[in-house]
Amino acid sequence: MFDEVKKSIQWGQETLTLETGKVARQADGSVIATLGETSVMANVTFAKEPKPGQDFFPLTVHYQEKYYAAGKVPGGFFKREARPTEKETLTARLIDRPCRPLFAPGFKNEVLVMCTVLSHDLVNDPDIVAMIAASAALTISGVPFMGPIGAARVGFANGEYVLNPEVQDMDQLRNNPEQRLDLVVAGTKDAVMMVESEAYELTEEEMLGAVKFGHEAMQPVIDLIIDLAEAAAKEPFDFQSPDYSAIYARVKALGETDMRAAYAIRDKSARQDAVSAAKAAVKAALSEEELADPNLGSALKKLESDILRGDIINGGARIDGRDNKTVRPIVSEVGILPRTHGSSLFTRGETQALVVTTLGTGDDEQIIDALHGNFRSNFLLHYNFPPYSVGEVGRVGSPGRREIGHGKLAWRALQAVLPAATDFPYTIRVVSEITESNGSSSMASVCGGSLSMMDAGVPLKAPVAGVAMGLILEDDGRFAVLTDILGDEDHLGDMDFKVAGTENGITSLQMDIKVQGITPAIMEQALAQAKDGRLHILSEMANALTEGRREFSAHAPRIETMQIPTDKIREVIGSGGKVIREIVEVSGAKVDINDDGIIKIASANGESIKKAYDMIYSIVAEPEEGKVYTGKVVKLVDFGAFVNFFGKRDGLVHVSQIANRRLTHPNEILKEGQEVKVKLLGFDDRGKVRLGMKMVDQETGEEIAEKKEETAE
Repeated sequence: MFDEVKKSIQWGQETLTLETGKVARQADGSVIATLGETSVMANVTFAKEPKPGQDFFPLTVHYQEKYYAAGKVPGGFFKREARPTEKETLTARLIDRPCRPLFAPGFKNEVLVMCTVLSHDLVNDPDIVAMIAASAALTISGVPFMGPIGAARVGFANGEYVLNPEVQDMDQLRNNPEQRLDLVVAGTKDAVMMVESEAYELTEEEMLGAVKFGHEAMQPVIDLIIDLAEAAAKEPFDFQSPDYSAIYARVKALGETDMRAAYAIRDKSARQDAVSAAKAAVKAALSEEELADPNLGSALKKLESDILRGDIINGGARIDGRDNKTVRPIVSEVGILPRTHGSSLFTRGETQALVVTTLGTGDDEQIIDALHGNFRSNFLLHYNFPPYSVGEVGRVGSPGRREIGHGKLAWRALQAVLPAATDFPYTIRVVSEITESNGSSSMASVCGGSLSMMDAGVPLKAPVAGVAMGLILEDDGRFAVLTDILGDEDHLGDMDFKVAGTENGITSLQMDIKVQGITPAIMEQALAQAKDGRLHILSEMANALTEGRREFSAHAPRIETMQIPTDKIREVIGSGGKVIREIVEVSGAKVDINDDGIIKIASANGESIKKAYDMIYSIVAEPEEGKVYTGKVVKLVDFGAFVNFFGKRDGLVHVSQIANRRLTHPNEILKEGQEVKVKLLGFDDRGKVRLGMKMVDQETGEEIAEKKEETAE
């Protein structure tokens, strides 16, 4: 009934298995990839005809983590997987980015790739397994895909690269000083196609070494996919890349002069208007038959590309007049919003980010429900890209994949320099509002985020800057690496290469390649050129701030931390939370206690923090023998007075210890509710507290015996 094919190899510490032919047989390509006990099913389907008039390649990638894969029930009211999590969205992008450029040029049939996590062993991250499964499913589906690709995760610990580190080694990397890198690399047999990373001030040489290590480590995976395809691949879909040389020649003859003049305009808006006018003039001169040509859009794009790329590769200036290494003019401003905790406006040419930092308490931490368990994050970065930033009218809704991806890139770049939570017990939320865009807004978010956090008083280890690099690579091997690329250079170029870091090293690297043939030499030049650009941007940012402010905004909360014994936690919380509620109500501060006995007390009012601190201290601290305390008389009896002197602790002042004269009853001097100064004399055989008053000056709280000695001297 089943025509199963299964192939396996030993890959690193685990066995990697690819199997097809048993499950989802109606899909064009279906593969279940298993690494250790983590299994992901990838299914590929594609339309056999393009939609009429469609002028783009409609590839859709979905990645789904099923909670049953880890033996869990989803949280929430409905107990069902709902909208994609951030991890699912980012993994779908990881699969899409290296695969998209490998489809045959001109192929515009709809393609759907669905990856489903079936089993997770909590050791091997399913994202790498999903990338491999998707590559294998595409390779055997018959779709015109010029793969396969392989993928690998690379760690860097104790000066050594590590292939596919375990999930727990990569979890919350900031708290794991041993591990300095989380890098995902994907590529074909001959070329790297995609890199995504989180790093801790690695050098350019170390990052390039990690990319090379990962590319070499994935070669057995590519061979395994080819081995599977030789046994199970379907007949290739009958598709020939369209020859649109005739329509291109016609478009070039009609529009080259106007298009070249348009690209000589340096202002973005004016240039876009001129490009649109040039295209309209070309279309006006074409016949109805030529206008109906499905490759007209491709021909117009090729004309734009040839003009932009040709000028640069031949040594001419870029479309805004810069050379290949110059960064656009930068203006850095901080403290521009009066009520926020920290704010900055970072402008680089026609790209601008308004970035705001808000400091919160432990209650504001994000609780993340992941397959490998729940965890909390005290650093959040949200990126927004409204239509007005590019002068367009568009639909505004919840964050899309692009916004989530760009925000995560900036998050990775900045979180490497954050202070430890024990040193800075705040939840930090950074929001980047892109107000103008022409070139990398994610890197503007990194720069603006760094400045905004420093303006809020966050003691960053060092400022972080980011720069986007581009590449023009011709068939004859000539190439040009471009620093601080414009939107048009990104759109029409061959590489998008984003590097962020401090003066000391790289904290994040993201690379997307649109062509095969990127050599290590090209990557090395791009990294070196990016370092120069990054250092220049850091020097420009220093005109605004170089380190975190010493004082917080008047509107930001203050947080004090204290450590209590874990066996005292119950006393501070009280039955049903009664005690801690009373502390919050009386002091006006927010109080957060974790299981380790670390208490965070937060308020914008210093007096509230002190009051809460004192109330907690009185509960958890032990009274010291010989020390003087202020207390209240709670009960009078014939033989003495009971005084509440330390939190809820009472002690007895014997009638003989109340005054330096004989009393028949304590009520001769004391009354209930009276405030008195008492000295802790010790504890009796039964642990009862013994207090004394007669040796303490009731006005000053000083011991009378000590005063006499000082007078005698």
